[in-house]
Amino acid sequence: MLGLHTGRTLFLACLAVMLLAGGSTAAAGPVGFVGLVAPHLARAVTGPDYRWILPYSALFAALLLLGADLLGRMIASPDEIAAGIVTALVGGPFFIFIVRRFRLRPL
Repeated sequence: MLGLHTGRTLFLACLAVMLLAGGSTAAAGPVGFVGLVAPHLARAVTGPDYRWILPYSALFAALLLLGADLLGRMIASPDEIAAGIVTALVGGPFFIFIVRRFRLRPL
């Protein structure tokens, strides 16, 4: 048999990407998850031009953390929920959406 099984290779590549993204999030903490979400939001707004993606990523990351902190303070009014927990609760489903949205077409 010659060549590779493309379905298995695609599955293993997607699995490796998800494990590496999860490992980097676990190492950096839940607040570091913003670094994975913000560029995707910026690319959706600006398009593929990297001259705009970088500043918009910084803006979206700051807004996402500010929103997570405010939401954590408003949900538990006398107390507060850590911004990392709110970021993980909001960013987790978004990251799953991003992973499921980008499917490679068969060759």
